[in-house]
Amino acid sequence: MATDVAVPAPSAAASKWKRLTFDTEEDVAVSLAKYTAELSAKFVAERGAFTAVLSGGTLIETLRKLAEPPYLETVDWSKWHVFWVDERVVPKDHADSNYKLAYDGLLSKVPIPAGQVYAINDALSAEGAADDYETILRQLVKNGVLAMSAATGFPKFDVMLLGMGPDGHIASLFPGHPLVNEKQKWVTHITDSPKPPPERITFTFPVINSSAYVAMVVIGAGKAGAVQKALSDKKTSDLLPVEMAVLQDGEFTWFADQEAVSMVRN
Repeated sequence: MATDVAVPAPSAAASKWKRLTFDTEEDVAVSLAKYTAELSAKFVAERGAFTAVLSGGTLIETLRKLAEPPYLETVDWSKWHVFWVDERVVPKDHADSNYKLAYDGLLSKVPIPAGQVYAINDALSAEGAADDYETILRQLVKNGVLAMSAATGFPKFDVMLLGMGPDGHIASLFPGHPLVNEKQKWVTHITDSPKPPPERITFTFPVINSSAYVAMVVIGAGKAGAVQKALSDKKTSDLLPVEMAVLQDGEFTWFADQEAVSMVRN
């Protein structure tokens, strides 16, 4: 069962915010699959392509229903283009790789063309991998696969399916880290991540905030403190990274279970 709650936007720039609260993680997974499949159908009809950005953590497990009927047969997987909002600079078969996590949990189970799954070049340094990934994105913009935001001048992904850490970090953008203030690059790198492994690439906030849709998926009591702060209408100057995710022209939806919102007062 879901509870749909209107959430006060963090600023006037935010287009649409809403929060869906579910009794269990299983209910979140069911709703998230339906949401993603409906967006896929929408953008395939409108643009002939669907650009979906994944994150690591528990998100892939929560996306598991996409690889099951009816979505396995009804989604037009041939039009999907898959990206990562961040990646650890490790080999693709490494236990810390977000690519491996997504491949094992989802991508190996659905027929997305291999050439439309954009993993990082793990033979490069963190800086080189970030620059290479941005080059790939720019080429996809030129090819018309990836849209551009008229509002921001940054790439506009159809959907970003994101998770959040207990400290409120999203992608590899951590509280208090200088990278949260990067305003020019599409993709940047970090060599001192407070959460191991230390070397990563990450999309920047201008790219995240140019998305058409963002699903913020939060499960469990360990996220409750950060969720409470993020959803409070009393904003402070020390914003968590998740609070800095303010879409310029898009729809931001929280998918949470009861434990994750247990500290939130409606």
